Amino acid sequence: MGSMQPELSWPYESGVFPEGLLAIVQRTVSEAQFPALTVIHDEEDDWLVSDDVHDPNEDGASIVQHLHHVVALDPSIAELVTMPPGHVACRTSVTAPWEISEWVYGDDEGSGDSRSSRMSSGNGP
Repeated sequence: MGSMQPELSWPYESGVFPEGLLAIVQRTVSEAQFPALTVIHDEEDDWLVSDDVHDPNEDGASIVQHLHHVVALDPSIAELVTMPPGHVACRTSVTAPWEISEWVYGDDEGSGDSRSSRMSSGNGP
């Protein structure tokens, strides 16, 4: 399928997320109801942000939003700018450090990560 924004490919020259970079963001995060606990930089160079509590694949649960709005709510997400495609950053709470590991979509063979198994390709974080 390819990236939503192929003109904004990683790594970013300035070392910060580009102002116009879009992400698929769970509404509970974008509306500041829950913190971002999972941030995915998928193999297609798209960014996905989830609260890791609610199902991001339910109808209306996620939106496309400029990532800088999410960073404004949680500046710690800016630390993830160097995370390469095919990786996920997870934390257990808003005060916990981000832990980065490789990530694959839940329907890919060999994926045992419960986080990735709840997230499906193209439908949300």
